Amino acid sequence: MDNAKTIYLDHSATTPLDPRVLTEMTSVLAQNYGNPSSIYKIGQEGAKLIEESREQVASVINSSSREVVFTSGGTESDNLAIKGAAFALKAQGNHIITSSIEHHAVLHTCEWLEKNAGFEVTYLEPNSEGFIEPKQVLDAVTTRTTVVSIMYVNNEIGTIQPISDIANDIRDYSRINKQTIIFHTDAVQAAGWLSLDVESLGVDLMSLSAHKFYGPKGVGILYIRKGTQVAGQMNGGSQENNLRAGTENTAGIVGAGLALYLSEQERPLVVPRISELRDDLFQDILSIESTYVNGSKLDNRIANNVNISIKGVEIESIIINLDMQGIAVSSGSACTVGSIEPSHVLLALGMQRDLASTSLRITLGKNSTKEDILELSNALPQIVKRVRSMNAPRS
Repeated sequence: MDNAKTIYLDHSATTPLDPRVLTEMTSVLAQNYGNPSSIYKIGQEGAKLIEESREQVASVINSSSREVVFTSGGTESDNLAIKGAAFALKAQGNHIITSSIEHHAVLHTCEWLEKNAGFEVTYLEPNSEGFIEPKQVLDAVTTRTTVVSIMYVNNEIGTIQPISDIANDIRDYSRINKQTIIFHTDAVQAAGWLSLDVESLGVDLMSLSAHKFYGPKGVGILYIRKGTQVAGQMNGGSQENNLRAGTENTAGIVGAGLALYLSEQERPLVVPRISELRDDLFQDILSIESTYVNGSKLDNRIANNVNISIKGVEIESIIINLDMQGIAVSSGSACTVGSIEPSHVLLALGMQRDLASTSLRITLGKNSTKEDILELSNALPQIVKRVRSMNAPRS
């Protein structure tokens, strides 16, 4: 089956570029090539487009445009948020709180700070559904705590964390104890599926990545609440309020702003439809013998995420066989492709290593259809049966 007919069900890894975004970016690439830092007209036209995109983002997340910083992606946004806040407040303390199921962009950043910069990190363990209780966070706070980073939606199992409750607890603690604690959330998987209203969420810092919501790769967003101390991590020019040096990616930024705006506008229609398809898919897959849901129940799970373990299979064989039938899914986070280790997220949930290594992640997109789900549901049982028979011990 050729690529044009592929049923793409790995939207948590990346999303296809929205045609409307492509059109807008193509125009900018062709006509607005001037350096936005230049004072002449063609440069200032680019600078104006960037500011208009900043306002688009601000309108979606309910912030001031001055609180929006553009980066090269979610990984840079996470790094800038955590390192920037930690270094800015190092005179106050050196303790960071996060969870053991964060994306590696957060985990590896925290590990680097431990190894190279004298910070101490507490890694909170989730319950069996991948949920972090607000009380866990508050109980871990010490007089030396300066940064808390808990993801909004887990990229593998789709669990939605109680971000606003955590934020409220931290804010109350900070006020009572007169201690500055900055709260960051990696919201990369939430855009287009959940509200990103930073006032309702109560966060100080929030990371987004354009290619997760039908925008271009190589563009990220970091929300920084006014008054939040963040030390820049990239030296050079004065771009992005001295926080992120380097000539701006004008076309990419325009694409990111438009993609986020479109995703938010379409969210009320997309989420109910995709939630229904997700529920149907869960029901179909769980009818296969010895399959297990990974993560939270449906009422605390992102609308597009299906993550299951299939006992008695090599998951790579399942993925390859589905791909041969024109269906693209994954075994977990795309950032861990090639790793022979089971998912760190599933292990943190208490799952045995052999079962954790059989996880299949299926993530729907806004254009997924009932026919797509039906084709997967029809193909998977036969593939599982075939792979299990190949793996069965010979008598």
